[in-house]
Amino acid sequence: MNILVINAGSSSLKYQLLNPETQQVLAKGLCERIGIDGKFTYKPEGKEAVKEADVSMPPHNEALKAELEALQNPDNGVIGSMKEIDAEG
Repeated sequence: MNILVINAGSSSLKYQLLNPETQQVLAKGLCERIGIDGKFTYKPEGKEAVKEADVSMPPHNEALKAELEALQNPDNGVIGSMKEIDAEG
């Protein structure tokens, strides 16, 4: 079971994808400066963090889109499709 946990603030969005059964954090990241100039960080478990500066994120839905694309990225993603996320919180 994989759970996507999101903490959305006024100009940031923090997230973790975790498996509560194994207590493993599969990936985590941060979208910050939403609505300003946008900064994006993604850290898959056991790999180096992927940092992208100046990512266009005018509204929060663009930040969420960047996060979901990173989780499914063929090179650094930790899931093959959204169907592997069983719950959100």
